Amino acid sequence: MRKIQSTCNYCALDCNLDFYEENDRIIKIVPTKGYPVNDGFCCIKGLSLDKQQQTVKPNSLPKIRQADGSFKEVSWDEGFQHVADELKRIQAEYGPESVAGISTGQLTLEEFAIFGHVMRNYLKTNVDGNTRLCMATAVVAHKQSYGFDAPGYTLQDLELSDRIIFIGANPVVAHPILWGRVRQNQVEGQKIIVIDPRRSETAMNADHWYGLNWRSDLLLLYTLANILIERDWLDHKFIEEHTEKFEDFKEFVKNYDLEQGVKGTGLSQEQILELAELIHSGKRVSFWWTMGVNQGYEAVRTAQAIINLALMTGNIGKPGTGANSITGQCNAMGSRAYSNTAVFFGGGDFTNPARRERIASVLGVDQSMLAEKPTKTYNQIIEGINAGEIKGLWILCTNPRHSWTNNETFASAAKKLELFVVQDIYDTIESAEDCTVFFPVVPGIKKEGTYINLERRLSAMRPVLPRGENEISDYEAVLGVGRALGMGDALKGWETPRDCFNLMRECSRNMPCDITGVTWEGLEGSHGIQWPYPEGKEEQNREEQRRLYGDGQFFTPSKKAQFMFEEVRDNPLPTTDEFPWVLNTGRGSVGQWHTQSRTKEVKFVEDVSVKKAYLYMNPALATEHGVNEMDTIRVYSVNGQDAVFLVKLTDNVRYGELYAPIHYIECNKLTPSIYDSYSKEPSYKATPVRFEKADPVQEG
Repeated sequence: MRKIQSTCNYCALDCNLDFYEENDRIIKIVPTKGYPVNDGFCCIKGLSLDKQQQTVKPNSLPKIRQADGSFKEVSWDEGFQHVADELKRIQAEYGPESVAGISTGQLTLEEFAIFGHVMRNYLKTNVDGNTRLCMATAVVAHKQSYGFDAPGYTLQDLELSDRIIFIGANPVVAHPILWGRVRQNQVEGQKIIVIDPRRSETAMNADHWYGLNWRSDLLLLYTLANILIERDWLDHKFIEEHTEKFEDFKEFVKNYDLEQGVKGTGLSQEQILELAELIHSGKRVSFWWTMGVNQGYEAVRTAQAIINLALMTGNIGKPGTGANSITGQCNAMGSRAYSNTAVFFGGGDFTNPARRERIASVLGVDQSMLAEKPTKTYNQIIEGINAGEIKGLWILCTNPRHSWTNNETFASAAKKLELFVVQDIYDTIESAEDCTVFFPVVPGIKKEGTYINLERRLSAMRPVLPRGENEISDYEAVLGVGRALGMGDALKGWETPRDCFNLMRECSRNMPCDITGVTWEGLEGSHGIQWPYPEGKEEQNREEQRRLYGDGQFFTPSKKAQFMFEEVRDNPLPTTDEFPWVLNTGRGSVGQWHTQSRTKEVKFVEDVSVKKAYLYMNPALATEHGVNEMDTIRVYSVNGQDAVFLVKLTDNVRYGELYAPIHYIECNKLTPSIYDSYSKEPSYKATPVRFEKADPVQEG
């Protein structure tokens, strides 16, 4: 029996697992003991990775839709050539940006890179990813405040804080191993604090829950900043030596007094003052945010308001502190640094002459071949398809027909495409229904590559099972199309994921995310390595838990962090007499994952999950409308769509608000086409709606 250590490719923790394989079968999966992230623990999703493609598996060859609507199975070479020919045809007829791609945070670093090389460099077109749906806000916030997309924390900080403040985050369900680190915290007097409109599972386990009004986060954070300044609960030395624009910020927040905070957030004066006191009295305060912040119409400024609180109190760069973004998917961090979408490989602007020269030199190509600007964003791609400007789309391991906000807009877009390539481990996903080409690829247990988790830790994915006949990886599929396009020498050095990793190492040299000291071989069987890890400094960076900003040095030209702020905006979609209630969205259970395609073969998850879409409603609201437990209602959205849900009653949802799990396609049928101004991340969390009882027989 062989033991292979590899990485779970579900959430952003990137737990490491020991797979025991015998006779081409996985006998058991054991969480890797001693691994700094999960140390012998894992959730049900990781323990069930052996179930993928066991009972639901597409044929191993690509298929092309024929004129009569049927599919024809072809060889891989035929599939590659067909896609390449269609990409070239469409670009020749409609222009270079008439094709586009959408990837996912579940790909390896190397798969991101080669897709970016083929599509962005060679074809000069646009590629965004579903990381736009979860982490774009944090990326922009970090770049503007710190000078680089560099979250500074390590997961160990959860065990060292005496004030752990979760804002729009529910790790009990979304990141259970992260929550396990919280439970290991033995700091005397530590408090767990949750700021969330819903009394989430994490709020139920917290010492303090502040159930504020929907989309009032930014107002609360500015009010807290004002109180801390008025009471001089500040770290003046840190502010003076390591930040800029504090005096402007100080003047700005004077307008956000306690009275205004109470009125806008729905919290009492006592609650807001208590929260300020909790921040002040903490010796090591850590702030943690995720989708409840990121997925809003003023999300970047909300994230930066959290960063501002950490900066002004000196809670950054030290153990147990930080303004810490929690990433959603396993390699969203790898996407951010190596997808060639918003920045060059390893970071840097597309227009920077020095970076262009460096990247061209590493890749062995002329600078003219390199992408010249950031990609169009996800929403611009979908809007471009519906406007008739984009005729070809290639999606990798994502399911936008289900997950895109206001998802009927993607349904409409898919039908307008002349080429629609869907590349996935399942051909049963909703996005495959209208595809013109399907590329079947292997799951993570048959792939190799590199992942970077939410705390900047690189880990190795190594194949656990051998490939079957005609089975290929995402990397090989993109490489095959690249060769069919005629890229020739432009693919020299890209032959294998290992080759690609070595290219990306060199691209990162002297950048904040420098990984030149990391080797492919060195990652195998390791405890992972946090970037930066530059060549020649391996000895001083041997610690397994390394945080940034301990020296007060940031990545801005001045080396100082920036206070970023902006007036609170009016909600672009307020409730009205016609749509008086608010729909909030999030995760349903630990076992469910995104659109449920990757957990569909896990019997445990199927057994404990409701099959039909459901939502939670406050009992008082239900009584008012004659709604009982497990009744069927039809929910109408301000976006013009409607959907049917079963109702579950709970006091954990405020009166006037509904909460629907994202794992059902009905949920994002109702969410709006509203985006943050800076990150272009969709505002999933607050949709004005109305509802009425529905006949379960008719709706059935």
